[in-house]
Amino acid sequence: MPSTSSAPSEPFDAVDVICAKRDGARLADDQIDWVVDAYTRGVVAHEQMSALAMAILLNGMDRAEIARWTRAMIASGERLDFSGLSRRTADKHSTGGVGDKITLPLAPLVAAYGVAVPQLSGRGLGHTGGTLDKLESIRGWRAALSTEAMMAQLEDVGAVICAAGSGLAPADKKLYALRDVTGTVESIPLIASSIMSKKIAEGTGALVLDVKVGTGAFMKRRRSPPANSRRRWWRWGRTRACTRSRCSPTCPPRSV
Repeated sequence: MPSTSSAPSEPFDAVDVICAKRDGARLADDQIDWVVDAYTRGVVAHEQMSALAMAILLNGMDRAEIARWTRAMIASGERLDFSGLSRRTADKHSTGGVGDKITLPLAPLVAAYGVAVPQLSGRGLGHTGGTLDKLESIRGWRAALSTEAMMAQLEDVGAVICAAGSGLAPADKKLYALRDVTGTVESIPLIASSIMSKKIAEGTGALVLDVKVGTGAFMKRRRSPPANSRRRWWRWGRTRACTRSRCSPTCPPRSV
């Protein structure tokens, strides 16, 4: 006889979660865990996550919510382990601006000092051109590397620039693309959780945050990013340093 059992019901309703954040409420840990997991599984629709992302943009998240959201995105996939390398590891991540002025000179410079740099870069977001998109204009260059190939290059060369594997924070991959087409790129909680979920899942030993400020960046004013980065990102205790750089097409001092 065919089974008469029905699919297990979900513990929350996406609309209730959206309305809670729309009305300025703090999301509970269980709600955050569920909505991130359900979106990854396809239970929460893109339209629903779009509405939630906009509510987060407009009403924000407190530190505990951001931390829990980040952990939920980490838990959506696998984690890398660089303990088998003979070198220490360090990585950097930019909050997004115009041009790739840091990654290309910095990765080989750090590698020359014996530190492995697993630079897992991103695609274009908003008005910015992604590092991977630009490098793919070079004939023969590949963004997709297996974990084994990445480890071998880190051991041999000392640096690699590539895309994160499909199993690394898959929830962030879906939300990253969604933010790009829903006007929610600038949300500080979503920026912070996106960066830190990937980097913590990556497992690098040290991380430098390059916080861009100015007319060409997602964050326009100098006074906002430092406070947000200290409060929401550095609390993870994995960050070793942070640089703030002007970012505009011409980088005039008055634009910051």
